[in-house]
Amino acid sequence: MQVAPWLPQTIKLVSHPKARDQSVATTQIKAGSSILTTPAFASILLDSEKGRRCDNCFRLPQDKPLRRCTGCGSYWYCNAECQNVQWRKHHKRICKTINVFTVSPGYQALPLHEKHDSILLSHVIAQMSFSSTPYSLEDSSLTSVFLSLLPHADDSVTAPVICPIKPPPPAHLLQTLYTRFGNNNFAIHSHLNTIGHGIFPIASRLFNHSCLPNAAAKYHLSPDQSVVMEIVALQEIQPGEQICLPYLDPALLQTRQQILEISYGFKCRCPSCSFLNRAEPLPEPPIDPKELSNREIQLRNFVGFVLRTGVELPKISIETTLPALRCFLRESYMADLSNQFRDASHESQYDLAFESGITLLSLYLLVYPENYPQIGMHLLELAKTSWNRRISSPDLPETQDTEIKSQVQVFLSAASRVLTVLGEEGDDDGPLKEIAVLERLLSEE
Repeated sequence: MQVAPWLPQTIKLVSHPKARDQSVATTQIKAGSSILTTPAFASILLDSEKGRRCDNCFRLPQDKPLRRCTGCGSYWYCNAECQNVQWRKHHKRICKTINVFTVSPGYQALPLHEKHDSILLSHVIAQMSFSSTPYSLEDSSLTSVFLSLLPHADDSVTAPVICPIKPPPPAHLLQTLYTRFGNNNFAIHSHLNTIGHGIFPIASRLFNHSCLPNAAAKYHLSPDQSVVMEIVALQEIQPGEQICLPYLDPALLQTRQQILEISYGFKCRCPSCSFLNRAEPLPEPPIDPKELSNREIQLRNFVGFVLRTGVELPKISIETTLPALRCFLRESYMADLSNQFRDASHESQYDLAFESGITLLSLYLLVYPENYPQIGMHLLELAKTSWNRRISSPDLPETQDTEIKSQVQVFLSAASRVLTVLGEEGDDDGPLKEIAVLERLLSEE
């Protein structure tokens, strides 16, 4: 067993046959419990969020518009405090050179993901340049932990160009750092929407991947500080049980093995992946609309979601999927069904939205582990769709109105149970607040 000052008391590190280590619980951890809270070593906003959010805390502007850096005009802040935090952290080193760099041929030639890596690596190098001994590899605990991570399995991975920084870093340092980027960085999200990327060395060091994870990461966006990650238990975790996160969306049933092997250098052998390997090739869904509809009814009956108040969500394993239903595990089918639900909801085609939404919920319950946030978010969307159906149809018969109102209540109750496990995260106007608003409107009737 290894001991480190950053290791929570509820976790111990033990050897793993392939990964560096595995984190196992030292005590029973209840669903919804916080396992770890850790700051970002470095972070960047997505290009689509630049100017919309503070470059330091990632929050959307509250009462006042964002302040633009007068030096470069390329970074925005919600107040002077956030600007000062990032100035001292790294921005002072790149403020005068970032604009010339981002229009340079070398930077412009990079693919989008490497552009993100380039800026993130520039932030890391700029930050390390401020140490008492510039570019010391032992200057901080986060630096040391980051360098202790396993490098990318592909030796041909080379660091992209970075923004010129004075004093310049040693030539070998960029490559040393970058080989730990692609297989260790995290997508920072707010309510499942990715808004940036970040390096969280302690989380990378502690948690291995599973397509059926028992924990998940969420992000706190607080004034005057950088983004903070919190790892939360999705289910009750027993002593001695490994704690795992999803490195990818578990719904990427057909492509995740390839992505994991290319990006992270391993083959996942979790029960879900083992089942999918045996089930390949997955059949195509029926082309005939009537046959497809009958098969979707079979899927919903198989999963067994009951639209009744107080009923728990089914706990069903993907490994039990009947051969006739395996066609629905194709990623293209799930994407098409999700689009159908969204479009039908927006276009007030409520019967179609309800049917496709329940089918999609059944798939989510089959694919995602218990209390996975995507399940709760979809239940909330089903509640909003049913609510919109009520208010857009004032002449509904009383019995039908009562039935739809009951649907809203069931969806809201189930969504609340799932999303309360993860808790508040990301932007202030989150799904739990939306649930509270809809519940209040129902109670006032």
